[in-house]
Amino acid sequence: MNFELTEEQKAWREAVRDFSDRELATRARETDEKARFNWEAARKMGPLGLLGLNAPEEYGGAGVDAVSAAIAIEEIGRGCGSTGLAIAAHNGLCCAPLALYGTRDQKSKWLKPLATGMPASDGRPLLGALALTEPGAGSDLQGGVKTRAVLEGDSWIIDGAKMWTTNASIASIIITLCRTESNRLSLIIVPTNTPGLHIGPAEKKMGLKGSPTHAVTYDEVRVPRENLLGVEGKGLAQTLRVLDGGRISIGALAVGLAQAAFEAAIQYSHERQTFGVPIAQHQAIQWMIADAATEIEAARLMVYRAAWLKEMSQSYTVPASMAKLFATEVCERVCFNAIQVHGGYGYSAEFPVERIYRDQRLMTIGEGTSEIQRLVIARNVLGL
Repeated sequence: MNFELTEEQKAWREAVRDFSDRELATRARETDEKARFNWEAARKMGPLGLLGLNAPEEYGGAGVDAVSAAIAIEEIGRGCGSTGLAIAAHNGLCCAPLALYGTRDQKSKWLKPLATGMPASDGRPLLGALALTEPGAGSDLQGGVKTRAVLEGDSWIIDGAKMWTTNASIASIIITLCRTESNRLSLIIVPTNTPGLHIGPAEKKMGLKGSPTHAVTYDEVRVPRENLLGVEGKGLAQTLRVLDGGRISIGALAVGLAQAAFEAAIQYSHERQTFGVPIAQHQAIQWMIADAATEIEAARLMVYRAAWLKEMSQSYTVPASMAKLFATEVCERVCFNAIQVHGGYGYSAEFPVERIYRDQRLMTIGEGTSEIQRLVIARNVLGL
């Protein structure tokens, strides 16, 4: 892999960064404090291609490569973690499985409106979600999923419960992992206006408050038989493939958050003076800045490499887990030290590093915890 970005990728990064600085970073504090999704920015994302990163051009997608998609999520996250998570979930967890497994009719009906940001009746762009986790099972999808879909004539009847569903209240569809015939897992497309689908109140979270997360219950939810996504009984394998791509997105989002905290720390270190000089001149601060610069660069390259392998249709399960593991743990360290650089002010909501630190805390948990990533990596390395 050539680790130098192409001129097209550099131009794309600058375009997304400019949008993020104007539309996201300026509203990030308000988004967090009001726990409100940034619809104003989302409306402008469709024409820029930011809602169709994982969709082919034929269906309204941006037509960008996997590295460019990671760059976009990184830059969005640098501006606002909440918006970054919501858009990453829309692209990677809803549009991606539709692009990978959808029929031509499903792609025309569902993917194209999602990828282009087609407005709903209220003028807001259509977004999507994926429901996997259940109250009694986190990472154990194979054995823990109890939500069941029974085929009745030309319809699936779905009963069960999901939790931690990102975007549920702002989505037009929720792709749902269900147990179907022969007790195997399948993915089914569920429009959010379907009778019997109940979306609970937004979870009160530590961070990422502008990215709504909900419990979802299914009470005899009836959807057409043709809403089955992909092959019946292959839902687990399909989901794991989707999660591989999602881990690249979370790694990219973590890099963006780390970059934002890093830049804030640099700025503050030049402004704040102690003992008659800016704190940037103190060795203790310099070492924290040096470590952050080094680790962010390493994390970014790991994320880009995993994305490049995905683009080249090579195996990327382990590289994606490595990138996600390393980038999210780097993000934790960088954001921790950014608060240290700020001292007492870093603990105040008046400064962005306080919000960024809270936002990044999910990164080592969502899309598979650090412990799960280590299991994936170790089992592959050891051949288990």
